[in-house]
Amino acid sequence: MADTASSSSTAAPPAVDEASLAAVAVAAPPEEMTLVVKWRGQEQTVRMVGDDTLGELKLRICEVTGVLPKRQTLLYPKLMLKDIDDSTLLSSIPFKPNGKISMIGTVEEEIFVGQEDDPELLDDFDFEQNEDTPIKDKDVYKQKLKRRASQYKMKLLNPCREGKKLLVLDIDYTLFDHKSPAENPKELMRPYLHQFLAAAYSKYDIIIWSATSMKWVELKMEQLGVLSNPDYKITALMDHLAMITVQSENQSRKKTFNCKPLGVIWAQFPKYYNEKNTIMFDDLRRNFVMNPQNGLVIRPFRKSHSNRDSDHELVKLTHYLLSIGDLEDLSKLDHSKWESYIDESAKRRKRG
Repeated sequence: MADTASSSSTAAPPAVDEASLAAVAVAAPPEEMTLVVKWRGQEQTVRMVGDDTLGELKLRICEVTGVLPKRQTLLYPKLMLKDIDDSTLLSSIPFKPNGKISMIGTVEEEIFVGQEDDPELLDDFDFEQNEDTPIKDKDVYKQKLKRRASQYKMKLLNPCREGKKLLVLDIDYTLFDHKSPAENPKELMRPYLHQFLAAAYSKYDIIIWSATSMKWVELKMEQLGVLSNPDYKITALMDHLAMITVQSENQSRKKTFNCKPLGVIWAQFPKYYNEKNTIMFDDLRRNFVMNPQNGLVIRPFRKSHSNRDSDHELVKLTHYLLSIGDLEDLSKLDHSKWESYIDESAKRRKRG
């Protein structure tokens, strides 16, 4: 009650001037900063740099508290952080060194639904149509990738295997229809999932990477029997904390979004994986904007109850993975033409 009375007599913080923030952001160098987050009587120290965004700060807070960014309310003296866009650079926000941020938020004990669909991003807009420099080549994102790779702790389940290529798989709408109702999660599993993973395992190590929390990743993979299947092994699990925030300009519009940079994996396992032996399946092309040469856009698996009998995507992709599994450099392939590739491979086998 004392806090309420005090706040009522205190003048409201000044409105945020987004133009001024943007001007400061351009001029400010990417200096290191340390902030202290207070939550439920405990303090956690987070280290950031000036060219990190407010959204990335929320991801770091999630990493140390377990409170998802969408559940966080951040409070800082004389600042209305809730009015500042998540894409704003930290260098443009007047935090003091070792400044204390109070956080209000609740840990989600049970997470059964994955990442909420963003209606503004559902169309998976075309990237880099008007970009002078591709997103993957911009220094600011290269530095973010480097920091993320050094900070992120991957959940390794099984050893990397010498001589195997790497297959990175999304979950929602790639392996699983996470929106349709069902009494048993296996009813929402994409057809031929286990056969696909078993066949791929002969030539590829497999990493599951979802844009949700690790708790959700583990829960769904356990429910689908992926972590206990005797015919294959999953090398590692990854969650939203391994992603980085980037910004794309398309038709004079700026869009900020998170993506999955494969460099996080390559930096941690340079002996085993690199851009030449890695392929990633995702239903959203923006997720591999940092590695467009390694990404394959899979058709989304939705409305499982009506589409289960007609969906053969994983069967066809099994043929593709096995047909390219012995190639020296997967990044030279145009994965958007994967169906044509397997058709040509079939014709060559017939002629042979």
